[in-house]
Amino acid sequence: MEKKEEPECSCAEVDDSSKDEFQELLRTLEQRVNWDGLPLVKYCGCWLLVMLFRPIIAAQNHFKAKDTDIILTTMPKSGTTWLKALTFSIANRNVFPIDQSPLLTSNPHMLVPFLELNIYKEQDNPDLETIPSPRIFSTHMHFKMLPDSIRETDCRIIYICRNPLDQLVSHIHFSSQNNFGKDADPVAIDEAFDMFCQGINSFGPFWDHVLGYWNAHLENPGKVLFLKYEDLKEDITSQVKKIAEFMGFPFSLEEEEQGMIDQISGLCSFESLSNLTVNKRGDINGILKNSSFFRKGQVGDWTNYLTPAMAERIKKLMDSKFEGSGLMFNT
Repeated sequence: MEKKEEPECSCAEVDDSSKDEFQELLRTLEQRVNWDGLPLVKYCGCWLLVMLFRPIIAAQNHFKAKDTDIILTTMPKSGTTWLKALTFSIANRNVFPIDQSPLLTSNPHMLVPFLELNIYKEQDNPDLETIPSPRIFSTHMHFKMLPDSIRETDCRIIYICRNPLDQLVSHIHFSSQNNFGKDADPVAIDEAFDMFCQGINSFGPFWDHVLGYWNAHLENPGKVLFLKYEDLKEDITSQVKKIAEFMGFPFSLEEEEQGMIDQISGLCSFESLSNLTVNKRGDINGILKNSSFFRKGQVGDWTNYLTPAMAERIKKLMDSKFEGSGLMFNT
């Protein structure tokens, strides 16, 4: 498809109120088919799922962040479910005892909604004022695409990333377990890998997404907390303490002595959540199986699906893209 000129990335210039105007905008943008068979549109240098483009524009135009908000940001399949469970439990530990946690009966994605996948997919301008503080929302949007109010207020952003090899493999498996539509026709893993290396994947390119939040963290670490999935796997206790302090809900010495950190870590662990009935059955919006959010949760599972040559190509690509940033991944 012929490449088209992209408009400047400014949500103020995009009107989501008129369906005709929105469709006209869509027609001016470059479009491709993702490796999972779903249509993509390139906007502001980012590849977005067409079905989420309008909700993203609506969120940009209408979401009004509060200083007490906590925004969870991730690439798909980078630890989103885990981060939602942890932050919800940390913020609500004085509301729900561990043995009465809503996580025992609700999938984490039902407790912490996505801006583009849930809230603004249903309505262009929903009323969010009645949600009690702290409001916790999540998004897969790039840092530069976040609603202005998120960047301009004192709300806090928590970003978690995952090494690109595991992230890609996990995303491929996630897509294969869900029915995204009768017209979706996924490609073979080697073709999906090649598209990933070109930066063509939902919310890609991978390196732009990660670097956007990494640089924002370096510029303002009090505003953006940057986490790695692999670090949580290696030392969950220190990471949970770090998250709680950043959120403004630090654990007291008494709570630590009572084992509160271990209790939350245990409740939110892959082993615990994956064995709950709610996460073995049912789905979200009739599309995403609850069980598909819990496959293996391992570091290095990519070795079972990608060749050493593929791994070397990714390594060289990431070395090039992240050169001088100080950012490295443990694969």
